[in-house]
Amino acid sequence: MRAIAACRTALAALSLVAAAASAAQDWPTKPITLVVPYPPGGPTDIVARVVAQGLGDELKQTIIVDNRSGAGGNIGADMVAKAAPDGYTLLLATTAHAINMSLFKNLNYDTRKSFAPVSLLTSGPLVIVTRPDLPAGNVRELIALAKSTPGKLTFASSGNGQSTHLAAELFGAMAGLRMVHVPYRGSAPALTDVMGGQADIMFDTMLSSMPYVNGGKLKALAVTGAARSPAAPNVPTVAEAGLPGYEATAWNGLLAPAGTPASVVDRLNGALQKVLGRADIQQKFAAQGFAPAWKTPTDTARFLDVEVDKWAGVVKTSGATVN
Repeated sequence: MRAIAACRTALAALSLVAAAASAAQDWPTKPITLVVPYPPGGPTDIVARVVAQGLGDELKQTIIVDNRSGAGGNIGADMVAKAAPDGYTLLLATTAHAINMSLFKNLNYDTRKSFAPVSLLTSGPLVIVTRPDLPAGNVRELIALAKSTPGKLTFASSGNGQSTHLAAELFGAMAGLRMVHVPYRGSAPALTDVMGGQADIMFDTMLSSMPYVNGGKLKALAVTGAARSPAAPNVPTVAEAGLPGYEATAWNGLLAPAGTPASVVDRLNGALQKVLGRADIQQKFAAQGFAPAWKTPTDTARFLDVEVDKWAGVVKTSGATVN
């Protein structure tokens, strides 16, 4: 009887494994939800919608963009970390999800353990933009202004722990100056207040800022990458404009819940390679300062490890805290 029971248990387990394997092989058979942990209209949302359209075309399935903003990207990330690992709920992750590991003390998820990395999507520099009437036309003048009025200059960000927050903190630490952080729930409202004069400057993605720069509603002082951006070749880097050694970049990536079948992750990764290789999508991103950044799942996991460690050092050096 014991032997029969053991056989039945083994057969039931094998049936479950077979069913799971079959489900993974048939995936996707229904719409996929792409959780964007920021409000509509910001740079992450823009990237998500471009990728969702292309990914839907490749997979022959609807990709639903679900904006779940709040807590510096943590609400959406926590939601995906707790979702069923079946490939039908995905996270549009950003630099913030590497930063948050050291910035927030009580996270309900672990960026390196709670997700199955799929691929990076885009990467690119930020751009320092100011309200049009700020009396600083370049990085050196900005540093001088901030030092002459300590604690008076305000910088907006798309939220606590975002790259738009930590890039400015790194700038202040390296330049030896102090600015006041004003966090917003996304890039769009932050930029609105910079343009309106309620905040002085912002370190933002080129994807969302450059249209306003080109329209004369913002001033661009410098880009934060190691080299000038093809999207704004006349805008110098921070390093060449007055703060040697400074560099900060922003990225977006696609993550699935930990435990998602490898076959599903590989299918997603292969589809993304095709999507990000499309000339029309590359042109959309390049025009705004982003470049497609496809990686294998293994290389994406390695990249996340390096990013978590790098930003932990920035958080410690800058003394950044979450209010």
